[in-house]
Amino acid sequence: MKQTAYQGATAIFEAFDAFHQQFKAITARARKRFEQRDWAGARADAMERLDLYTRSVQQIEWHIRQLMNGKVRETDLWAIMKARYSELIAGRNDVELAETFFNSVTRRIFSTVGVNPRIEFVDSDFERMLSRAPYRLYRSYPFQFSLEANLHQIISDFQFHAPFRDLDRNLHLVTRELFRQLTRKSALHNVQRFEILETMFFRHQEAYIIGRVILKDEQMPFVLALLNDPQGIRIDAVLTDVEDVSIIFSFTRSYFHVQTDWPRDLVLFLKAIMPHKPLSELYNAIGYHKHGKTELYRALLQHLKYSSDRFQIAPGEKGMVMLVFDLPSFNIVFKVIKDRFAYPKTTSREQVKQKYQLVFKHDRVGRLVDAQEFEHLKFDRWRFDEQLLGEMRENATNSVEITDDSVIIHHLYTERKLTPLNLYLAREPFWKQEAAVLDYGRAIKDLAAANIFPGDIFLKNFGVTRHGRVVFYDYDELTLLTDCHFRKIPPARSPEDELADEPWFHVGQNDVFPEEFATFLELRGDLRQLFLEHHGELLQLDYWLDIQQRIRNGEFINVLPYPESKRLKW
Repeated sequence: MKQTAYQGATAIFEAFDAFHQQFKAITARARKRFEQRDWAGARADAMERLDLYTRSVQQIEWHIRQLMNGKVRETDLWAIMKARYSELIAGRNDVELAETFFNSVTRRIFSTVGVNPRIEFVDSDFERMLSRAPYRLYRSYPFQFSLEANLHQIISDFQFHAPFRDLDRNLHLVTRELFRQLTRKSALHNVQRFEILETMFFRHQEAYIIGRVILKDEQMPFVLALLNDPQGIRIDAVLTDVEDVSIIFSFTRSYFHVQTDWPRDLVLFLKAIMPHKPLSELYNAIGYHKHGKTELYRALLQHLKYSSDRFQIAPGEKGMVMLVFDLPSFNIVFKVIKDRFAYPKTTSREQVKQKYQLVFKHDRVGRLVDAQEFEHLKFDRWRFDEQLLGEMRENATNSVEITDDSVIIHHLYTERKLTPLNLYLAREPFWKQEAAVLDYGRAIKDLAAANIFPGDIFLKNFGVTRHGRVVFYDYDELTLLTDCHFRKIPPARSPEDELADEPWFHVGQNDVFPEEFATFLELRGDLRQLFLEHHGELLQLDYWLDIQQRIRNGEFINVLPYPESKRLKW
């Protein structure tokens, strides 16, 4: 038994090591893609990297089943394997990722309900190592009483293999803007040094130099956003506000490509400049979404230990496809696919899962919520409100099993908790309502630029983040914009046609009639007028046909994660 266990542990260790080497190799291409303006290559790399983890786990699962044959589900054997695997990964800089990889294999083989500490890593076996002082991943630049000299040195140290668009002009604009921001914060005379991460962050057509400004008694983020247009590389924005940087790392955006051999240390650095960001989201942001899921689950288990409130039906209108619930004291919502979908929904359970998979792989441009998929979770029954249990019995028996003392959820999605847009507009002061309505229109436009059509544009399907950004989170009708058939409503043949319950013209499955959007806006009075003034083109057929054609022509429409007001004026 011991020999088989050791062979299995070694095989999983080698599979993890191969996975992570390949992950880092794909990530390493990002710099060259940016320098060469190879946006198609960058997108292909993003897709390849997203598929890599699942493919690697599937391959080692097959190998383990062949190796262990009839003993593949013997818990005692896996307990030995786990102990041996712990020895193999001890001392690695990516030990937390290695633990998650092992868990992925065991959970696929055992379909474990809840957790089994004998055969999976529930709390890290290396907490002492993980709590050590972080490895220094940054360069330090003592303040030289000349911002321009510091900035010149910082930029020069990254040694781009592509020309800058007028480097002197870049330095002048960045120096002036940084001086303005430091002065506004009364921080200019307190600057001690800059600490800049040695590795750059790449996403789509953007690159970021990320660090922090160390002041006498505090620190602030320091981010340079770079673009590479046909005239050369230029610095497009200087960001020193925590809120702005947090939005760049938002759970509504696709993952960065950033090289590091010390993932936890990188996450801890980011956590220091964005203290409100959960570790799970920071791991997600740098591409380690499976370990981000592990961190989220551990955070939930820890939270349940020290809280007593109950899971309840989430505020807002009930969904036709999803049963949505939350724990009031935890910043996550839980979504379970219903057994039957309310009319007029015609989609299937499998199609809903495919929509979530599409969102996972697609460019989210800050407008689609990142969702984590979980299976076979087990909770104490007393933690569930009776009304929620009733809803589960009535509408979610394919996903939920309720026993005398437990609730077992065999399949669910988790998302960050948001305020539904319809509730937000009913509760907030008018100036916040106006801002949300404007951003609602921008959200639809940003999604269109990313080749996404929401399907349902009802207010209840959008949410508002703590930063006041409007994002989409109801995916069952979501589709690619290029799969839509945008049409104009044909003229009625008679007055009776217009009064009929059914349309007088044929409507295909993917037909979309933009002029009908006004009917679904659900906005009244001044808010409706505001939307139409700023986003009235969304009701025009030509707008959608133009965006659709640009995407079909191969254009990559970049949606920046900071507002126009933050961009440097060239």
